[in-house]
Order: sequence, then structure tokens, then C-alpha cells
Amino acid sequence: MRVLIVFAHAEPSSFNGALLRAGVAALLAAGHEVQVSDLYAMGFDPVSDRRNFVTVANPDRLGQQAEEAYASANNGFVPALQAEMDKLAWCDVLVFQFPIWWLGLPAILKGWVDRVFAVGRAYGGGRWFEGGFFAGKRAMCAVSLGGLEDVYSDSGVYAPIEDVLFPIHRGIFGFTGFSVIAPFAVYGPGRIDATAREAYLERYVERLLTLETAPLLEWK
Repeated sequence: MRVLIVFAHAEPSSFNGALLRAGVAALLAAGHEVQVSDLYAMGFDPVSDRRNFVTVANPDRLGQQAEEAYASANNGFVPALQAEMDKLAWCDVLVFQFPIWWLGLPAILKGWVDRVFAVGRAYGGGRWFEGGFFAGKRAMCAVSLGGLEDVYSDSGVYAPIEDVLFPIHRGIFGFTGFSVIAPFAVYGPGRIDATAREAYLERYVERLLTLETAPLLEWK
């Protein structure tokens, strides 16, 4: 199994950092192949504009999708983006690992999606959902949340985590053809004790080692 983990947390000593290290070590020990895009460590630029390209389709007006399509056809992406696109093509399973900020992706990870999921490389030409570029691959969100689980429920102040993540699950993963694995969520890592955090680490390792068979989300 080839696993790409796109990691978006600025602090290596965070619980997210501990999850990443435990997960990568377990996958490698089990004989799987792993690549990690540690966005903060990479200094990844999240701004999507002409800096994405070494080609120019129209010098007078930036049409982002038109420029992406032209770059896809003419090997026109800057090397930093091409490297990330190559990782997507390589992996069997994509994992986004990040803290939920304002019920969504941290800006650096959203920018990664904006720049890497380009026309001609992730969608376009009538290829989406079941016929998408990444059909046959799997994807999963592994997230940490500031609140405890009851906050993210039908009776809490926010919706259940599957609802919170719907724009990512359906609008990014599903749209581009990925089969979507049920998310792995860590609730309130700063509010629980060491024993509970250790249990989360063990569960995360177990989930990563079973990515090929983990339950998938179904859409109505």
C-alpha cells in the first residue's frame, strides 16, 4: 500500500505530530510505502495564481482553470506543484491530517488543494465522482478538534464530524473520484489525560494499518 499523508500542523511537538510519527513508523514497519507532505515544514505557499505555472495560455487575463488545463497539457506546472501532483498519482491512499480550524481546513492545506487539485490533473474533461481521476484510490481525514465529542453531535452546538467534513469528503475527495474512508477524529486532545491520548494513538495506528479495508462513507 502506498500512503500519502498531507500534514498541516505547525508544531512538531503537538499531539498531531505524535499521531503522524506513530502512524508513519507503523506503516513502514508493516512494509507499506509512505510519503509525507509536511506543509509547514516545507514552507508551502498556499496562494494560487500565476505562480503555479511556467507556461502562459493568456498573458492578458488570468483564467485559472484555463491556465491549469494548458499547463496540464504542456508540462507547465512549477516543480513544487508537479512534485505534489506526482505524489497524488503515486498513492493508493491519501490522508489529510490536520486540526479543525473554524470548522474547516487550515489555510495552508486549503491552499494545497487549490493549487494541486488542478484541471487536467485532478478533474476536468467530464471526469468526476465515480469516473474521476482518482477512482480506485481511497482518502481519509484524520482530524483533531478543540472540543469533546458531545460538542460535535446532533445535540451539541456543532454538527457531527461527518457533517462538518462534508465539503472535504464530497466536494474534494468524492468529486475527484476517491472512495472516502470514515474519518478518524481526536476530540479535545488538550482536555483529556495521557491514558486517553495513548488510546487515540493506538487507534490511529490500527486505522492506518487497515486503510485498505476500513469502512467507507456512503452518499445518498
